[in-house]
Amino acid sequence: MAGLNLRFTEEELDALRKRAEAEGRSMQSFAHDAVITAINEHSRLFNEAADHVLKVSEELNRRLA
Repeated sequence: MAGLNLRFTEEELDALRKRAEAEGRSMQSFAHDAVITAINEHSRLFNEAADHVLKVSEELNRRLA
């Protein structure tokens, strides 16, 4: 599996450490899941926006076709 080095401030790293510890997880596991969640959320929001645009422009698209 490929790796990635991330840089955090001391405050960010401390917050990451505390949050991971609170959930009984490693910092690596916690950070990995946070990144994947952010990626998935971005995709979900994009898809929702695209669906909305298609819905509100449906009549116009029909007339232009």
